[in-house]
Amino acid sequence: MREWIAALPMYNVTSTLRGHWRTLIDDTLGLLREDGFADPVVQLDTADLSLDTLWRRDDLLVSQTCGYPLMRTLPSSIQVVGTPVFDVPGCDGPNYSSVLVVSDAAYAAGATTIERCRGLRAALNDPLSNSGMNVFRHAVAPFATEGRFFSAAIETGSHVGSLKAIIEGTADVAAIDCVTFAYAQEIAEIARAPLHVIGYTMQTPGLPLIASASVAPDVVAKLRDALGRALNADPARACALRLHGFASLTRSDYTVLIDLESEAIAKGYPKLA
Repeated sequence: MREWIAALPMYNVTSTLRGHWRTLIDDTLGLLREDGFADPVVQLDTADLSLDTLWRRDDLLVSQTCGYPLMRTLPSSIQVVGTPVFDVPGCDGPNYSSVLVVSDAAYAAGATTIERCRGLRAALNDPLSNSGMNVFRHAVAPFATEGRFFSAAIETGSHVGSLKAIIEGTADVAAIDCVTFAYAQEIAEIARAPLHVIGYTMQTPGLPLIASASVAPDVVAKLRDALGRALNADPARACALRLHGFASLTRSDYTVLIDLESEAIAKGYPKLA
């Protein structure tokens, strides 16, 4: 017997949503125990965790990562448990996209399409984010000149941080994970702000749930089943999370993210700039 950890760090946009994700995992673990999994599991608070360290831990029973670091930096031995299926604009089954958002001032000045955002200040949550950087870079690449399109690219640390940067006037445009954007409407400051959606990026597979290589394949299968049963057991929570289920994608389904990177580089646009 060994102790495992569980943590869902990616969509804790509000304290209420964080609570829903925690109870979903608690209920999943309860069902897993009913299926005979006897090892103790500690669910970690993700507020102060290094995500890269978390995702690489050998005792990781279940967590969630972004598809871009999954393919770019994380070991190939990490297992994909499943991919959430959300009911929000910009999602289609297990695929999601990013909402292209501009400030009121930028929109009034003519930034009504991504092509017309040339010379603006872009906000990105993290250079290893698929939704905040990789698909954003891919959308901008056809319009870049000598590797540049924006006047600046400002790293904010989170999608909510990017939205707040636009609201506060320190950035003009960002690509926001469509699920986060939907969740962020629960934050009054963001819901009231005069933000403008000018389009969506192309869709790619959503943020996968993962397990370390140490988790036995039969446990991964039981986890996948328990997640679905826990979700269905509480329709009100599923509605609050806007979550329909979990699709059984594999790591190979995420190679399209590297294809997007390669296409941007081939167009002479290797970095969001």
